[in-house]
Amino acid sequence: MVDKIEDKIEKLAELIRSHDRKYYSENCPVIGDFEYDQLMNQLISLESEFPHLVKPDSPTQRVGGEPLTGFEAVEHKIPMLSIDNTYSEDELKEFDKRIFKALDGENHIVEYVVELKIDGIAISLWYENNAFVRGVTRGDGSKGDDVTSNIKTIRELPLRIATQKGQNTQNSGLIEIRGEVYLPNEDFQQINAKRRDDDEPLFANPRNAAAGSLKLLDPRIAAKRRLHLFAYDIGYAEGLNQSSHMETLNLIREFGFPVNPNFKLCKNIDEVIETCNAWDTKRRDLQYQVDGMVIKVNALNLREELGATSKAPRWLISYKFHPEQAVTRLKNISVQVGRSGALTPVANLDPVSLAGTTVSRATLHNFDEIKRKDIRIGDYVTIQKAGDIIPQIAGVVKEKRSGSEQPFNVPENCPVCDSVVDNPETEVYVRCPNPLCPAQAKRRVTFFAARNAMDIEGLGPAVVEQLVNENLLKDYADIYSLKESDLVKLERMAEKSAKNLINSIEKSKTRDLNNLICAMGINNIGARAADVLAKYFGSLDKLSEAAKEELETINEIGPIMAENIAAFFQNSATKAIIEKLKTANVNTKSLSSGNGMAKTAVFAKSFVVTGTLEQYTRNEIENIIKEHGGKVSSSVGKKTDFLVAGKAAGSKLDKAETLGIKIITETDFKTLLAPLN
Repeated sequence: MVDKIEDKIEKLAELIRSHDRKYYSENCPVIGDFEYDQLMNQLISLESEFPHLVKPDSPTQRVGGEPLTGFEAVEHKIPMLSIDNTYSEDELKEFDKRIFKALDGENHIVEYVVELKIDGIAISLWYENNAFVRGVTRGDGSKGDDVTSNIKTIRELPLRIATQKGQNTQNSGLIEIRGEVYLPNEDFQQINAKRRDDDEPLFANPRNAAAGSLKLLDPRIAAKRRLHLFAYDIGYAEGLNQSSHMETLNLIREFGFPVNPNFKLCKNIDEVIETCNAWDTKRRDLQYQVDGMVIKVNALNLREELGATSKAPRWLISYKFHPEQAVTRLKNISVQVGRSGALTPVANLDPVSLAGTTVSRATLHNFDEIKRKDIRIGDYVTIQKAGDIIPQIAGVVKEKRSGSEQPFNVPENCPVCDSVVDNPETEVYVRCPNPLCPAQAKRRVTFFAARNAMDIEGLGPAVVEQLVNENLLKDYADIYSLKESDLVKLERMAEKSAKNLINSIEKSKTRDLNNLICAMGINNIGARAADVLAKYFGSLDKLSEAAKEELETINEIGPIMAENIAAFFQNSATKAIIEKLKTANVNTKSLSSGNGMAKTAVFAKSFVVTGTLEQYTRNEIENIIKEHGGKVSSSVGKKTDFLVAGKAAGSKLDKAETLGIKIITETDFKTLLAPLN
C-alpha cells in the first residue's frame, strides 16, 4: 500500500516538475492554471496524509514555513571570481590581443560567446543525486551565505535536474550550476511602490532589491518578492564532458534551467563589438535590467590554458554600458510627508527627455544626499535613471553656476501641519512627530484599513482623502465613529456602498491583536514583528506598558524597533487613540494566546538544538523557544546558554562541553517552560 502511494506521489511530483519546466524554462505551457492547480492540490493532499513520504525536492517544498535565525557561511568548491570590466571598443580589442598573446601566438581560432550581463545577484546552485540541496551567494568569492530557503521560492529553479526528455539523470555526483537572480522591472516598481507607501527606504535598483530579498530571514516574505533566475554556467561537476561554452548552455537548458536566449557565438572580436553595440540600444526593450555584456572564450580547453589571476579569469571580460544621462535645471525642491511622518525631498526639474521618457521629477532620497552632493536650487544637474528606472541626480554641473543658486535648508517645521520636526541621530530621516498631521492621517488611515492590517473593504485612498478633507477623520480611531449619513455625502458613495462600508468597519473590530498592532503604523513594525509582539504580550495594554529594555530582549525585535515601539506608546496622541479604540469595542487582545506568554526560564536565553529528538520535531522545539522569548542559533558559541542534545549529537556537543555550556535533555527543556514567579 505504502509503496503504491509513494509511487503515485513521485509520478505526480515529476508530472508537476515537467509542467514547471514547460512554463518557466521553455516558455511553452501545455496546460492551464486550473489544471496545474488541480495537480498541485492532489500532491498536497497526498503529502498531508503521508507526511513521511514528503521529499525535499517535492514541488510543494518551495517555500519554507518558518523564518530563519541567520545565514550559514559556506565555502565555494571553486571560487566565484569577479569579472574585469571594459568600457570601450578599444578595450575590447586589447582583451582580444591579450588572449592571443597568452596563447603564445599559436595559430588558434578563438571564438567568443557574448551574453547579456544581467543586473542581479550571482548564485551557486548545488545538486546531489540530481536533487537541489543548497543555494549560496557569491559573497567574497571564497565564501558565501547559504540562502537555500529563499532560493527555493524561485519558480524557475528545478528542484531536480532533468535530461532532455524530462527524465531524471542517473548521475550520482555533485553538480554546481551558476546563475543570476534578478527582479523584472515591473515587480521592482511594485516593491518600491509598497515601500514608499510604508515609508520605508526605496531600493536604488532591481539588483539592490534582489540582494535584499535573498537576505530576508523569512522565506515567506521572499516568496512574495517573486525573484527570477537565469542560469549561465556549470562550475564544479562530476561526470560531465562538454567541450565548449555553447554546449554548456545547451546542457543547462536540457537540465531544466532557464537560460537567457539572447546569447550569440561570435567568430572574432569584430563580431563581438558589433553585438555589444547593437544591445546598447536594444536593452531598453527588455523587461529586466542589464548593465552590459559578458564576453567568454567558447572553447573550454583554451579557458583552461588561459587560467585566471587571483581576482578574475583571463578568458572572459564584461563590456559595461554607460548610463544614459541628461542635463537640466533644478527649479525647486519640494518636501513630501509620509505615513510615519518621514519628510522626503523631491527635485522638481525643467522637463527633459531621458531613456525614452520625459522626466520632470527625481528622487533625492534624503536631506543628507542634498548636502553631500552640494545640490542647490537653480543648479544645472546631471540626471540618470538608477537601474534605468528611477530618475536620480547624479551630480551638479558646477561650472554652469551663476551665483544666484540657493542652498536648500532642512525644514525645521512640517510643511503640512507646521509641527517642529524630529531629527533622530539613529535615522537618516527627518520626521513630523504629530500623528494628527493631515498628510500622515490620509496615509495612516489607508494603511490601517489595508488587507494585511484591519482589512476594511471599501475604505480605499479615494474615500479616505474625502473623509480627511471633510474633517470626518483626524486619525484611524475616528473610523469607528463614522455613520452611514456621513458616508452618503461623499462623491460616488451610494447608500448601498455606505451600508457595506459600515458593515466592514464593524467586522474589523473583531480582528486579532497582531492585525491591530500592524495597522497602527509603528515605524519599522510590519506584519511579522506585529505577530511576534502579539504572541509575546497578548494584549495591547501590556505592549503599551513595555519598556524599551524589555522589548530589546524579545527575539526578532532589535534596538531601533524597540525604541520606536516604546516612543510610539508613550506619545500622548497614541494614548488618546487607544482609548477611542477601546471605547469603540475594537479587540485589543490576542485571540490565540489569551493574556500572552508567561515568562519562563527560556526568556532571553540562546539555544542550540542538535541530535535526533524523540519528543519534538526540530521545528516544534525551535518554535517553542521563540514563542517563549528565547533565541535559536545554528552554531555553538560563547554566547550560547543551552545546548538541547538528542541522540547522536556529534560535534556541537563536543564544542559545548569544551566551552562549558549547559547541556540539557528534552526533559530538562520541559522544566524550563514552567512559569516564573
